[in-house]
Amino acid sequence: MKLHEIRDNEGANRKKKRVARGPGSGKGKTAGRGIKGQKSRSGVALNGYEGGQMPLYRRLPKRGFSKPNRLEFAVINLGQLQGFIDAGKIDASADVTEDALVASGLVRRKLDGVRLLAKGELSAKLNIAVTGASKAAVEAVEKAGGKVTLAAAAVAAE
Repeated sequence: MKLHEIRDNEGANRKKKRVARGPGSGKGKTAGRGIKGQKSRSGVALNGYEGGQMPLYRRLPKRGFSKPNRLEFAVINLGQLQGFIDAGKIDASADVTEDALVASGLVRRKLDGVRLLAKGELSAKLNIAVTGASKAAVEAVEKAGGKVTLAAAAVAAE
């Protein structure tokens, strides 16, 4: 076998069907769209249309509610925090603030604050100041000899 002899498997590449290219193509004149009607025109999108029958999206009830001014927290886990300390990206001897977490790259942006969750293990003794933390996370930090300081959540701009 030589480089110029390499071919795709038979039928692996199908040619694109070119419509509206004359009667000899088999898809000329109306280009397979039939004659007249809404679907023969350009720029028509009939998604969800069921021929006049009440569409599924209108037959089913609406559910739930999205609070427009809800608070969004950046979430970090204890395991992630320990990993960044081990990698030397966070100084465990200094107070760990939300700004320090952003500077280290653990949190991209603070949003309405940073919330600490208890997934993973923490062995470093930390003084950490965040907006929120789960009870289990606070217990785990205190068990490791550290302290969690909770700040009030930033109120969303109204």
